[in-house]
Formats: sequence, structure tokens, C-alpha cells
Amino acid sequence: MKIQAITGFKDILPSETPLWRYIENEAREIFHSFGFREIRLPLLEKTELFARSIGEATDIVEKEMYTFADKGQTLRPEATASLLRAFIEHGLHVRRPVQKLYTMGPMFRHERPQKGRLRQFHQMDVEVIGAVEPQVDAELMAMGGLLLERLGITASLEINSLGCPVCRPEYKSRLVAFLRERGERLCADCRRRTVTNPLRVLDCKKGSCKAELEGAPSILDTLCPGCRDHFSRVRRFLDLLGIGYRINTFMVRGLDYYTRTTFEFIADGLGAQSAVGAGGRYDGLIEQLGGPRLAGIGFALGIERLVLLMEDAQPDAAAGQGMDLFVAALGEEAVLLGTTLVHGLRRRRHAAAMDYSNRSLKAQMKLAAKLGARYVLIIGENELKEQRAILRNMASREQASLALDGDAEQLVTQLIAAVTG
Repeated sequence: MKIQAITGFKDILPSETPLWRYIENEAREIFHSFGFREIRLPLLEKTELFARSIGEATDIVEKEMYTFADKGQTLRPEATASLLRAFIEHGLHVRRPVQKLYTMGPMFRHERPQKGRLRQFHQMDVEVIGAVEPQVDAELMAMGGLLLERLGITASLEINSLGCPVCRPEYKSRLVAFLRERGERLCADCRRRTVTNPLRVLDCKKGSCKAELEGAPSILDTLCPGCRDHFSRVRRFLDLLGIGYRINTFMVRGLDYYTRTTFEFIADGLGAQSAVGAGGRYDGLIEQLGGPRLAGIGFALGIERLVLLMEDAQPDAAAGQGMDLFVAALGEEAVLLGTTLVHGLRRRRHAAAMDYSNRSLKAQMKLAAKLGARYVLIIGENELKEQRAILRNMASREQASLALDGDAEQLVTQLIAAVTG
């Protein structure tokens, strides 16, 4: 019996990786332009880290984590907690009061696989630590929007404020009173959450619960003066940057650590799970994890979801990542020369390939096309006798003659000039 990949775990095939690299490279370029630095994190963390940060009453901790119970270790379900653990452990705040960090990689959640959501999924995560100013919130949203724009993805921005420990208790009291009036008309999960984590009820996806939640109190009505002013200034700076947005008072996010600003990037084409990225502010979380009293804000974008959107809207976005040159060598002497030229091109940072099996020219030209070669250098017995090879432009089909009368290094220099000129 064939062994297949586990449900919810997907191979990313060679035909797909160019688009993944393209997305990751565009993201890195934009993140660096905003002053972010990359950090790479382990996949496995102590379970306590996620229980303390994400929240013990969340679906992620209760139902979705891959945990080795006997070891007290968990495959990371998200990146923020891991990044903050590393930030605290290595004292990164000592030299730089404000840290701007990003990471990319796989996360793990045991949930029902669906379009754009797998059990092993990939995220790019960005965090700003040590900045309390609302300008930073707006700038971070601007950066996410700029990346989506660069990738050609149309997405709307939704924002909300979840208040802070000062003003959130009053809102919870109002919300719980509202939910208890609806009692048995809510689903079993929402009835349980009414007691354990009432804000999560607002995020229920069941149609019957959504209908019951119409007219639920808005958290914006109970914000304290500090949170109200912060949210007002965030909106003001978004307006200044020309970034459109919609206030969604039902947006609570699935993680307990959020305070004040929360936001989501919503894109069409992903079905019910329409958020391509999301994040928010988590002032207080770093101290809760044993670090200094520092504010923080960040967001994550799902790479699988970006790939799905780009495959539908821009199937050629990652084009042009093939070979600079393919050497079609016919005969043993031609293979020897071709091998030298290909190696020389690679040493000079040019992508080059050849076929060593001495197949026909037609077969080698087909292989060159499959590899996305921009040029093909044809060397056969006649070319070696005349000391002139044929250089074919695969796009225009034009052919030129290339002298073979120099040493290998000179020939490589000629080839580079020809394929880059």
C-alpha cells in the first residue's frame, strides 16, 4: 500500500515553489524597507507558553494544538508567543528599546482542513515591540496593505478596538447579560463560552448564532478615555496615509492576548475563511510572559492563502525564475565542453543546466523549455569542427553564432554578455 501524506499536511511541489519564493522575497523586501529584521524560531515550545499567552479557554489551546502531553511540549500554533519568548530570553530590548522583527515558517493546528487552511500551514509574522504610539498601529497596517498591493491582491481592511483591562470588564458584563437573555438559542459552544470567554461568542460562524447576536452591545461604547483616544488617533493616521478601512465591532480575534487595536485583511475568493491576514496590539503580554513591561503589536499573513489568491488572479506572477542558459550538447566532446561552461556560469551566479544523457537535440530543446531556459547554447560535432556554437533566444527564436576559440573562462564571459545584453 502506498504511504500518503497525512490529512491536512501538503507537499509543496517544484511547480509551486517559484510562487512561494516570489511571495516570500517580496515580503522580505518590504519588511526590510520598514526597518524589520528577521528572526528564526524553533517549531517546538513548552506548552505553558501557549496556554499563558493565547489563553486556556481558547479553541486553539482547548482543541487544536499538537501537544506531546508527557513532555509538556507543543508544536507552535502561531508565531507571536514564540517570538516574544525569544525576545525575553535573549534580552533583545537591552540594545534597542524598540524592536521590529519578522519570521516565516510552518505552524500547526489540528482543525478541519479546508480551502486555505491546513493542519500544517505557513505564516509570515511581523511584530513591533516597545512602541505604544498609535502611529505604529497605522504604519503596520499600511505595511501589510502595501505587501498585498505589491502582490496584486485586492483586500479590504477591517479594524476594531478591544479596549484594555480597565474598560473591558464593563463590556464583558454587558455582553454576558445580552447573551444570557438568548440562552438556549445559542449553540453549545457559545453557551459554554458565555461563561468562560464571552468575547469569543461574537466570532461564532454558525448562522443561527449570528442571527441571535444582531444588536449585541458594541465594545466601542465602553472604551475608557485612553483607549478611545488611541483608537481615534489610529483612524486619523490611517486617513492621513490614504488607507481605507471599515470598523467591525464584532472582530475579536481568536487569541486572548489582544488589547486595543485589532485588524484583519479580508479578500474575496477564500470562501468562509476570508481573512488573508490579521493582527493587533498586545500591551501587557510581554510582562505576563516574564519579560519587561513593554507594549507590542503585530500581524500574520497566511502564505497558503496568498498563494491561492495569486494562482487565481496572477498565475504568471512568479514567471522568469527559470534558467539563464541551457547547454544542448551532442556527442562526448560537446558534453565535456558544455559541462565546463555550465559550471563556470554557476560560479558566476548564473542559473545554467544541461542534459548528460546524449539525447536528441529535439528532446533537449523540450527539456530546456520545461526548465524555463531563456537561451540555449547548441554544441554538436559540426559546431566543434567550425569552432562556432549556436545561441538561440527561446522567446524570439532568433539565433546567433558564438565563437568557441577562447579558453573556458573567456567563453563563459562571452556567454554572460550574450544572455544579459
